Amino acid sequence: MRITGFASTPEPPYYAVIFTTQRTPGDHGYREMAERMKHLAAQQAGFLGIESVRDEAGFGITVSYWESLEAIAAWKAHAEHQAAQASGKKIWYAHFKLRVAKVERG
Repeated sequence: MRITGFASTPEPPYYAVIFTTQRTPGDHGYREMAERMKHLAAQQAGFLGIESVRDEAGFGITVSYWESLEAIAAWKAHAEHQAAQASGKKIWYAHFKLRVAKVERG
């Protein structure tokens, strides 16, 4: 199991984007794109941190933390992130679920 570590987040309130996935077999450029997306997300206004884990069977959970819903919407609309999303749907994920939650206690 690969774990990236705990995000350092401020006092609430803030938002969490919970991205749960089941990978398809093979890498097909996934690892490189995942690292690129983490680096790019960290450069976005309102980004607070990220935590990610994936097991040997390909089930993963990534939680990114954001200051506001507007920051989340801007990240979702980022052109390079949209290209990665399209590849995820087409190549990398057999199934995925995205949830957005307001963090009220830390």
